[in-house]
Amino acid sequence: MKKKLILISSGLFGILSIAAIAVLGMAAMKPDIFKVERSISINAPASEIYPLINDLHNWSKWSPWEEKDPGMKRSLSGPEAGKGAVYAWSGNDDVGEGSMTIVDSEEPERIDILLSFKKPFEGDNKVVFTLRQKETEEKPSTDLTWSMEGENPFLCKVIQIFIDVDKMCGADFEKGLSKLKKLSENK
Repeated sequence: MKKKLILISSGLFGILSIAAIAVLGMAAMKPDIFKVERSISINAPASEIYPLINDLHNWSKWSPWEEKDPGMKRSLSGPEAGKGAVYAWSGNDDVGEGSMTIVDSEEPERIDILLSFKKPFEGDNKVVFTLRQKETEEKPSTDLTWSMEGENPFLCKVIQIFIDVDKMCGADFEKGLSKLKKLSENK
C-alpha cells in the first residue's frame, strides 16, 4: 500500500512539475511589451469630444471604472485640464489604486497620459487618446482611439496564460468609448 501511495505521489508530482514548466515556458514566449487598443467613430467634431478626455474632472461622466466602485476615493490636482493635470484614485479590488497624469495635450487631436498603478500591481503605462476628425457633408465625425501600452513583467506574462488581458481591458475601453460616443452625440 505504501509503495502504491509513493508511486501515485511521484506521478502527481511529475505531472504538476511538467505543467508548471509548460506554463513558465509559455509565459517566457509572451512579448516584453503589452498593448491594448480600441477605436470608435463618433458623430461629433473632435472639439466636442476632446474636453471630455482632456479635463479629468469629466472622467466621472464616462469612465468605465466609475461604476465598478462608486465609493472610490478620488483627488484631482494640478491644472484644471491639459498637461500637468492629475487624477488619483483608491478603490476596491476592481479598480485598485494609482494615478493618471496628462503628460502632453495637443488640442483637439491627442492626449498622452502616464498611468501609474500602485495596487494590485505596481507599474507605469502609457495611455494615448487620438482623435481624427473627418469632414462630411452633414456634420463632422471623429475616429477616437484609446490605447495603453507598458512593460510586461514575467509575473504578468504568467497571469496572461490564464487571463486574456486584451479582452479584459479592451472590454472596459469599449464601454468607456461607447459612453463618450453617447455623451458627444447627445450634445
